[in-house]
Amino acid sequence: MSEKTSTTDTAPTGETVDYSKTLFLPQTEFPMRAGLPKAEPEWIAKWDGMGLYEKLRETSKDRPKYVLHDGPPYANGHLHIGHALNKILKDVINRSFQMRGYDANYVPGWDCHGLPIEWKIEEEYRAKGKNKDEIPVNEFRKECRDFATHWVGVQTEEFRRLGVEGDFKTPYLTMAYDAEAVIAGELLKFAMSGQLYRGSKPVMWSVVERTALAEAEVEYHDHESDTIWAAFPVVDGGAVPLVTAATPSMQVPEPVNLKNASIVIWTTTPWTIPGNRAIAFSPRIAYGLYEVTAPEDTDNPRWAKQGSRYVLADALAADVFAKARVPEGGVIRVADVSASDLKDLVCSHPLKGLGGGYEFAVPLLAGDHVTDDAGTGFVHTAPGHGREDFDAWMDARRDLEDRFIDTTIPFTVDDAGFYTKDAPGFGPDAEGGAARVIDDKGKKGDANKRVIDALIAAGNLLARGRLKHSYPHSWRSKKPVIFRNTPQWFVHMDRELDGYGMSSGEGGGSHSNSDTLRSRALHAIDQTHFVPASGQNRLRGMIADRPDWVLSRQRAWGVPICVFIDEDGKVLKDDVVNARILDAFMAEGADAWFADGARERFLGDRAGEPWTMVRDILDVWFDSGSTHAFCLKTRPDLKWPADLYLEGSDQHRGWFHSSLLESCGTRGRAPYETVLTHGFVMDEEGRKMSKSLGNVVTPQDVIKQSGADILRLWVVSSDYSEDLRLGKTILQTNVDSYRKLRNTVRWMLGTLAHDKGETVPYAEMPELERLMLHRIAELDDQVRKGYDSFDFKRISRALLDFVVVELSAFYFDIRKDALYCEPISSVKRKAALQVVRTLFDHLVTWLAPMLPFTMEEAWLSRYPEAESVHLEQFRGVEPAWRDPALADRWQKIRKARRVVMGALEEKRREKVIGSSLEAWPTVYIADEETWALVNDSHFAEICITSGVEISAEPAPEGAFTLADTPDVAVVFRKAEGRKCARSWRITDDVGLDSEYPDVSARDAKALRELKAAGEGVAA
Repeated sequence: MSEKTSTTDTAPTGETVDYSKTLFLPQTEFPMRAGLPKAEPEWIAKWDGMGLYEKLRETSKDRPKYVLHDGPPYANGHLHIGHALNKILKDVINRSFQMRGYDANYVPGWDCHGLPIEWKIEEEYRAKGKNKDEIPVNEFRKECRDFATHWVGVQTEEFRRLGVEGDFKTPYLTMAYDAEAVIAGELLKFAMSGQLYRGSKPVMWSVVERTALAEAEVEYHDHESDTIWAAFPVVDGGAVPLVTAATPSMQVPEPVNLKNASIVIWTTTPWTIPGNRAIAFSPRIAYGLYEVTAPEDTDNPRWAKQGSRYVLADALAADVFAKARVPEGGVIRVADVSASDLKDLVCSHPLKGLGGGYEFAVPLLAGDHVTDDAGTGFVHTAPGHGREDFDAWMDARRDLEDRFIDTTIPFTVDDAGFYTKDAPGFGPDAEGGAARVIDDKGKKGDANKRVIDALIAAGNLLARGRLKHSYPHSWRSKKPVIFRNTPQWFVHMDRELDGYGMSSGEGGGSHSNSDTLRSRALHAIDQTHFVPASGQNRLRGMIADRPDWVLSRQRAWGVPICVFIDEDGKVLKDDVVNARILDAFMAEGADAWFADGARERFLGDRAGEPWTMVRDILDVWFDSGSTHAFCLKTRPDLKWPADLYLEGSDQHRGWFHSSLLESCGTRGRAPYETVLTHGFVMDEEGRKMSKSLGNVVTPQDVIKQSGADILRLWVVSSDYSEDLRLGKTILQTNVDSYRKLRNTVRWMLGTLAHDKGETVPYAEMPELERLMLHRIAELDDQVRKGYDSFDFKRISRALLDFVVVELSAFYFDIRKDALYCEPISSVKRKAALQVVRTLFDHLVTWLAPMLPFTMEEAWLSRYPEAESVHLEQFRGVEPAWRDPALADRWQKIRKARRVVMGALEEKRREKVIGSSLEAWPTVYIADEETWALVNDSHFAEICITSGVEISAEPAPEGAFTLADTPDVAVVFRKAEGRKCARSWRITDDVGLDSEYPDVSARDAKALRELKAAGEGVAA
């Protein structure tokens, strides 16, 4: 029946009776309008007042632990929508395990060191005209610490406003003294095992920030680069046979000597030419010797002169000469050039003689990284300015030394982007001073121009241009970075560890013939569960291909690389010295390393020996990679390894990566069992959010307008394994879904106001109630499996569909008549109340991890003496509830019902009826099994009509049908009889009861029982 708010009639005595007061209509103070922006902070205050976090720990102290270890955000600003996505996902997971029998203690953490925070303090200094270098280092570090402390406080409140529950009173901080001591201790483990070494390699360097950067600190943006095609004259090489295409008129001797030719390279970094030491080629590429035959053209001047010979990849030669403005047909291919011809060639540097330098030989090296997709088929190799260049140079080092070629890698560019004395003609002694690659603002300096001008003057430039391409930038300053050879501290990836770090009960081993950091990490990846599974291959590829781990940064704020070295860079290995360092860090923090007299304090009686303190700072990824050591390992309320690490997909190269390497190096295995990743938040059109586009959605704005539970509903209803979309339309969709859910919960609360807790044995329940219990059992499986697999979208979709389609539009709609109107003694009504009670308990606890504010409000509205829904457990299900045969029967009944509802809706649109209770349709069912099922059911009640006729006869012409249910047809007719003034059903028994002549016999019985119970009206 329809919801009743007023049901009146006039008795024979002339007295007006308000039958609405005799109905068990919903009664609740649970508001229809949520008012989440105002209500949610009040719930947080209530939870704080009752000590909810502490109660959670107390009630679960003997349960098995489930540990989701928090990846630390930087403490340097307000939260963005990505933070909200991440923390909400973590909170849903922790709450779901807590409510399923675990002790799921969540300890949030913050990354407090490193460039992001230091950069902010430097910006403040620049704004005030202060010079960082003039400030005592520990004074500067204190400002960084104070800055981080402030933002930890701000972000704590913002995370809690999202509904995140955890140990926010004692989180972990990388800048805490005990954390800094443990981080230093982890570093010293690498030092003592011989894995830490000081080396010189090209690293990504930010001139603007004056520090090396990890790959995780680099992002790629479009950048316009100068490009050049430069010629390296061959000075030593053999002869190659003339090809048959060469004409006798050329008068080229046979064989052709390559000594008169040049090797051509192409590069987008002309400034690296002073650092060139070799040229790479590929044995898989076909090369040829080409001669320019086109005469000079004063109208179209070019650098490629007539008679000049160049060796190029055949696939690229035409493009190179086009770039050099050589007219078509103005070049002839003179000879084939094989890999064996190339491997023994030696060239001179194209800048030979400039500034008295570049007199060295430039050899050719075979390299797998060389292709003929673009360029010339040769790769300019500057081992101080590129990883592949460095690897190729080092791989050939022994052979080069046998050829008496100096393999020293020059330091051509300093930390400020200026050329050094290792770049003759461009360094500090050059006319006009040192050229600069990038300036302090990240702008292009004059280095490219001066190098190009020098190549032109030397006659070794073939062509020039510009190219817009993706180029690495610092993620903090957003300015381009350079590859620069610098002394840094590294950890070996491929040096044998000899069992080091395999503590009892921790190690997993590499299960291979070698035991290196790389082999351990790869084995650990194989032992880890990844969600989604693609994350495994992604992380494996990064570990398999990565170079040695660069640990050092040239900064001031962080944990120092707290080792001493001799003049050869050899690390002091002294347990007593190390113990002094760690004791001091534990008591005073890492500031102790920078305090006056620190060297003598730590070295003790070895202070007279020539040991030098290292002043570099540890990369913050080592800090965050060590969180498992100073959080999971040291807190008795947690455990190691963690069950789960959860972050954005970019952390395969960040936190997942550094944590894996750190733990494998010191403990022989990963610090996690499962790695879960989520995507990034885009706008509704799939564009990256940016202030310039005006499409940024902040969590603060969403909460202020709609509430945190709406934001949480968006998170759990999205496929977070991919990039997510968010905007006004999407938020409104979630608001609409929330309203439907809230109204259903509100109706259950109102209905349960009349619940006296009576139970009906399962066997005595009507089929419809048993069907609902079956569905609860099915959903219980889905919900638990969904939470186990972190598939929140499936859970939320299943529950929302269940609430809207199966409860509001089906079960509740049907049972309103029984719940409102049936007598107190009615088994049907008691069973329905019992099922609504069961539905409420299951739904609210299932949804509590997702919508903690709303479900807390609902739970305490139902159980005012309870402490919190979050101290509850998911309700169980009885085996007897599972009845697939019953569900199959009802699927057929519901298909027939759909046809009836469709027919009634048509009549409602035509204004023939206002309520379905005005109908008494005839339903024609061709299928014998469906007919029997429908005929045996209370089909009028199921269709919410006053009556129904079920016929197995063929349907007449014009009967209403639905395309997907052709064997069911409906012929409409209006109900005949009198309308019950209490239930609005039209029946033939209204007026038969002399005491209650205006209601049906069923309703008269209900009124009589109410009167006998002394209630008179519904309570």
